[in-house]
Amino acid sequence: QVQLVESGGGLVQAGGSLRLSCAASGMPFSIYSMAWFRQAPGKEREFVARISGSGLSTNNADSVKGRFTISRDNAKNTVYLQMNSRKPEDTAVCYCAADKQSRTSVEVTSTRRYDYWGPGTQVTVSS
Repeated sequence: QVQLVESGGGLVQAGGSLRLSCAASGMPFSIYSMAWFRQAPGKEREFVARISGSGLSTNNADSVKGRFTISRDNAKNTVYLQMNSRKPEDTAVCYCAADKQSRTSVEVTSTRRYDYWGPGTQVTVSS
């Protein structure tokens, strides 16, 4: 069974840093692009960052560019999100997602692109 499990969420002060991890199992991790999404209270789930299977290609949402960094360790079947310069508006549940089908007609920023999801981890930024 495919399983994605996020960890590392918690409380951080504005301007602080936090690192999230997503451990994958039951899938060929190294050939799947991976992404992070977040969902703030009362808002739609939004794209944060994506990384290719090899780790050689990444992209980031404009709202987090320069502050967040996505990376992966294929030997550990784990993808990471390093979050620096946190802002109160970054408070959200963060989700890890895997792209299996590579639906080229669907934007990589869309939740519909991804086939597997973790349960999410809460990140709260205090001011």
